[in-house]
Amino acid sequence: MMLLWVLVIFTQFEGGSAADGIQPLFLEQHVLEGADVSLSCNYTGAGVQNLQWYRQYPGSSPEFLLYIYPSGGMSKPLPPRMSAKVKESNRVDLEISSAAVSDSVLYYCALRPTVTGNQDTYRME
Repeated sequence: MMLLWVLVIFTQFEGGSAADGIQPLFLEQHVLEGADVSLSCNYTGAGVQNLQWYRQYPGSSPEFLLYIYPSGGMSKPLPPRMSAKVKESNRVDLEISSAAVSDSVLYYCALRPTVTGNQDTYRME
């Protein structure tokens, strides 16, 4: 078995208030190949439109994986072996089943707030 690690980064898109935010529970996670893993981010703000997950392989641009609404509805189709859940405690989890060496990359959690008068734009860095 091989030990995998993932790094989770957070970002916010397209407006929202200063109270809207998201950040990972852990910056790194280690898991054995073949095990299931959940990457978690906590978010704040009542005006969240959806929560998004991306991954980035070295030397490549971030790749969109999925979005999930706070109510639980998700984008389709889902990537193989991946799903997401929104918890009551304002937490969103990316669930990866049977982790493979190819899953050992950089992951981003992001939120898209509902614009309510604040027209500031946030960008991924």
